Amino acid sequence: MADIPRQAAHRTAKLASLPLGVAGRVAAGWGRRMTGQNAAEINADVAAKTAEQLFAVLGQLKGGAMKFGQALSVFEAAVPDAMAGPYREALTKLQSAAPPMPISSVHRVLSEQLGASWRTRFASFDDEPAASASIGQVHRAVWHDGREVAVKIQYPGADEALRSDLRQLMRFSRLFQSLAPGAEVKPLLQELQERMVEELDYRIEADNQRTFAKVFSGDERVVVPAVIASAPKVVVTEWVTGTPFSKIIAEGSQAERNLAGRLLAEFHFSTPAKVGLLHADPHPGNFMLLPDERLCVIDFGAVSRLPGGLPPTFGKMIRLALHDQSIELLELLREERFVQPEQELRAEDVLAYLAPFVDPARTETFHFTRRWLQRQAERVSDLSSPDFRTGRLLNLPPDYLLIHRVTLGATGILCQLDAEVATRDIIAEWQPGFAEAEA
Repeated sequence: MADIPRQAAHRTAKLASLPLGVAGRVAAGWGRRMTGQNAAEINADVAAKTAEQLFAVLGQLKGGAMKFGQALSVFEAAVPDAMAGPYREALTKLQSAAPPMPISSVHRVLSEQLGASWRTRFASFDDEPAASASIGQVHRAVWHDGREVAVKIQYPGADEALRSDLRQLMRFSRLFQSLAPGAEVKPLLQELQERMVEELDYRIEADNQRTFAKVFSGDERVVVPAVIASAPKVVVTEWVTGTPFSKIIAEGSQAERNLAGRLLAEFHFSTPAKVGLLHADPHPGNFMLLPDERLCVIDFGAVSRLPGGLPPTFGKMIRLALHDQSIELLELLREERFVQPEQELRAEDVLAYLAPFVDPARTETFHFTRRWLQRQAERVSDLSSPDFRTGRLLNLPPDYLLIHRVTLGATGILCQLDAEVATRDIIAEWQPGFAEAEA
């Protein structure tokens, strides 16, 4: 396979083919339904072909398009079961698989980034990629001192491709605005763009990982592999072997699911207080369960900087929603710009919209299931429902973007795991504003 397609027209045409392809298949499905074919069979067939195209296009483009695909893959737990099979398979593939770049390209990048004598740094280097990421792929190797290492190499052209995809995204800002009239769309897209462009420099990722590794050195529950070497487009870290979350999702015991879920929830809520950073790329490919029952976390390209820890606003919102304090909740949302001044919203409608999302904090232990997440997705995406109308009028301030995205992503993984987790205790310990708002 060649390197990433770079020409804007070529990439845009590929991206545009997704909705057109879906529309064509749905239209064909309607035609077949009129001739008396079973609706469920037609839906399943449409889903299978759409999933196949999604994987082919996003996996081939990589760059921003593949990052979008990986973000989608976390939310496959919200897809109704009748249609989820093909998506689950295709999107889970997207989390850890993509067509590899040619070996000649791998060697060229290593030479450019680590020097012409790069081979002397390694006792051995496996040309077959062990895994792929959104803008790079990972190779297994042995460092010159005998340590097993993971070598992440950025795809040639990934920087141009990502920027091209993000420019396309910015062009759709008017469309997004019509879908969410209560939101400040441009600053939100700008924040997303800035955070994603940061991921192009692996030196930033290496610094993030070093910070996490230092804090979690010797930790009883979390392992972060040490960084051994870094350059703008190559990062070398210790190799860690464990059970990927994708495997636990597919075939893990309930005990493994619950342990993985608890460790993930604790990591998500505790790291802003412990590290001042939030790991902002939650998908099953970035987490492993080790034989000693610790959580291994990889890929620190996307982080949210939270030097003061998690903002107390979220804790207050959860507690007010739990206690049905609708008027105070709406006041807080206005103060924090989740509701813009010109938007007219009723306090009871806002509470009805948000209350089900805080279900995990209502009970001592919460069972995260695909069905629960599906119900939330159906509720807020049903065009005829009051919740859909309320959701369109809410705003997401840019400084809350990554926290919101990561929380949703982590929740998606917990539902894929089908895990039972004592979420309320974890929130009470690590989410500022939750306990304080109780009084």
